Parts: sequence; C-alpha cells; structure tokens
Amino acid sequence: MLHIVVCIKQVPDTKIIKMNPKTNTMDRRTAPAILNPYDTHAVEEAVRLKERYGGIVSVVTMGPPPAVNAIKTCIEIGADEGYLITDRRFAGADTLATSYAVTKAIEKIANTKPIDLIICGKMSIDGDTGQVGPGIARRIDIPPLTSVNKVVEINQEEGYAIVHRKLEDGYEVVRSTLPCLFSVEKTINEVPYSPLPNMIKAARYKPIIWSVDDLEGVDIKQLGLKGSPTIVSKVWAPQKPDGGTYFEGSPEAQVDQLLSILLGKKELFETKEGV
Repeated sequence: MLHIVVCIKQVPDTKIIKMNPKTNTMDRRTAPAILNPYDTHAVEEAVRLKERYGGIVSVVTMGPPPAVNAIKTCIEIGADEGYLITDRRFAGADTLATSYAVTKAIEKIANTKPIDLIICGKMSIDGDTGQVGPGIARRIDIPPLTSVNKVVEINQEEGYAIVHRKLEDGYEVVRSTLPCLFSVEKTINEVPYSPLPNMIKAARYKPIIWSVDDLEGVDIKQLGLKGSPTIVSKVWAPQKPDGGTYFEGSPEAQVDQLLSILLGKKELFETKEGV
C-alpha cells in the first residue's frame, strides 16, 4: 500500500492581486487565498495513484493558520489527511528555510507512516522558483524528478517508478528508485469537480497542526528569516505597454494602412551582409 505525501502551499490568487504603487509590494488583502494551482494537480495525481495502486494520500504545508483551507481543498480532491506546520518562527522563510521546515514535518510523518513517494507542484505562482521540491529531495537524500507530466508505473514491490519528464525540446522517460520525489506539470492531468461526499468530509475535516516545538531535531537557526540567505530586495509592477494601432475602413484600406507602416520600417526587410 502506497503512502504518498503531497507538499502544498496556499497562495494569493495572482489573477486578482494588485500592487501597492507606493511600496511596490503585493497587496495580499486584495486577492483571495487559494491552493497553488500546480499543487492542485499534484494532489489529483496522488489521488489517481492511490486509486490505481491502493494506499493513502497525506498533504503537508507550512503557513499561517488560515492555510487549513488549502488542506480542506485537498481533502475535497480526495486526500486522506492533512498536516499544517504553523509558527511565527517559520515567518519570512525563503526556499531554503521552507524546504528545511517541510522536511522536518515529512520526517515526523514518516516515523509512524513510512513514505513511498513525495509529490510537489512544479512551482508556486507567487514565487515561481521551483526550488522547494528539489530542496526537500536533497535533504531527505532521495531522487528528484522534475517537470513530470506523466506517471507510467509505480512498482512498490520492486521499488521503482517510471515517468515522463517534459523538456524544452521533447520528453524524457526516466526510471527511478523508490522513494523519490516528483514535481509535476499542470498538464499531467485535469482536475474534475469534487464529489459531494468529499465536499462533506472536507467541511468537517480538522487537519493535524504542529508548531516548531512539535517537530523533532529542529535547528532554529535554519528557520524563518534566520535560516534564509536570500531576500527579495525590491518588487515592482511592470509598466503597461502602449496601446496598439487600430486600422479603420474597408479590408482593403486596412491592408494599405498596414503596408504603409511596414514599408516605412525598412529595417524589417533588410538582411545582414553575407546572410
């Protein structure tokens, strides 16, 4: 029976969030908190593997107390249990400190329920680094398989997994030993609407909540701001591009207007000498 752990994150909906023009920082109050979209697909893939091979799906996240809502969303999708690590001492963590804290939570889970597979979303939409998943794999000393867009086989008896990885110029078929970590693309699956029983379970579900003191063997110096060697020195909103040129009149007239602009830019049609 597989035990799959999915690492998730609650993030602001970047489609709605606004920038504060005075401070050049994200105004998180302007956008609702949602489950990171990449993580949604990670949970869905874990649930599909559970249905295919049997097992349980646990989700774990680090964040403020309201992050329990992201866990409830995972329960709706089909996860079995959720863990939230929340403590002021986690605040201000970069990807290095985050991977350390989440690894400590995973190690505690594994003490009672050995873990066969860890799945993460490729990246979070508020950070876009894609570093936490590989960071967790490195700390646990298991193979990280990034940009996974298809899981071909999980063979627990023989201890291997076969996946397809998305590359810039194609796909790569990889066989890895278990346990290992996948970071998955959004194209790996489509997330259907949750069935009513899952929604009812999620509404009633109470995640397991741990503070720093509940974890084992934690080096406080590696948490939060103290454990973060990187900082975001400045954030700003990109300038909006100027509006385009609108052509009016008949199709023939619009073509003439377009050609006059293009022919006025001779450099578009010039070739370099020798080319």
